[in-house]
Amino acid sequence: MDEVLVTGAGGFIGSWVCQKLIENGFEVRALCRYTSTNSIGWLQHYKNKNNIQFFFGDITDKNIAKKAIPQNGYVINMAALIGIPYSYEAPESYVETNIKGVLNYMNEALSKNIKGFVQTSTSETYGTAQYVPIDELHPAVGQSPYAATKIAADQLALSYYKSYGLPVAILRPFNTYGPRQSSRAFIPTVINQLLDPENENLLLGNLNSYRDFNYVEDTANAFVSIIKSFDNCIGEAFNASSNFQISMNQIVDVLQKVSGIEKQIIVDPSRLRPVKSEVDRLWGDNTKILKNTKWKPIYSGTEGFFKGLEKTFQWYKDMGSKISSSNYEV
Repeated sequence: MDEVLVTGAGGFIGSWVCQKLIENGFEVRALCRYTSTNSIGWLQHYKNKNNIQFFFGDITDKNIAKKAIPQNGYVINMAALIGIPYSYEAPESYVETNIKGVLNYMNEALSKNIKGFVQTSTSETYGTAQYVPIDELHPAVGQSPYAATKIAADQLALSYYKSYGLPVAILRPFNTYGPRQSSRAFIPTVINQLLDPENENLLLGNLNSYRDFNYVEDTANAFVSIIKSFDNCIGEAFNASSNFQISMNQIVDVLQKVSGIEKQIIVDPSRLRPVKSEVDRLWGDNTKILKNTKWKPIYSGTEGFFKGLEKTFQWYKDMGSKISSSNYEV
């Protein structure tokens, strides 16, 4: 069986990717950010975690890369600093992790004769849509320091393919939601405020923007599909999107109906991005990944999205205070 290293493995999407890889017969190596307790994040709740080989550290550490990357295997790099608000405060940290960290792992991957390196990108690299649906030829626009570092990482990865022959593919998930997502993200924020009996209002940011959402299992399956069809994906970037857009305001309405709880919405200025940094619309074209892999989103369209929201709401309701957040999630 092929070995696959997943960095950022203990986070929201990373933990789902590890599970889906094991279900598809791969041997998984997991790089988790080091803590004093050697936490494996959300993988702690996975029943087959004993089938995973764990490494602890940070992608900015070259020595960890030497140990973790498998010979003749694959790498899925998901470790990143992702909180957009924090990127305004600490842009240098984002450069260190999101660019230099990727550089470390690609350099080491060159010496391991790997079969494939999947760099995790983001729909934020497109900025506000200049046309819809957004395909992979859409211009890259860095409207936040976070987005700028991810654009740089994408280009760095493609340059290693063109310059050194490193087999690289870029997967660009659009907004992912579902169980295990950090409480700071939009959908968990709405759910947790709805479930809080001491909170009479919903304190939210911009509700007029539109996004294309993937349920987390669809996103995780997209990574597995890229690995399984890697020969068709080398040197290319792919959108993982549901090809369906919805406004933040509509999501709040749906969640209030799902929960049976209605609260007054108050716009919190502290939750707003700088005006020129706000991404107003993201709606992805998934034609390319559908043609080159066997991936197909299950939770697509209005019906699929509402089904995913119901499952997500129920998970947060059941988990309650057990949920923790991490800046190393994707």
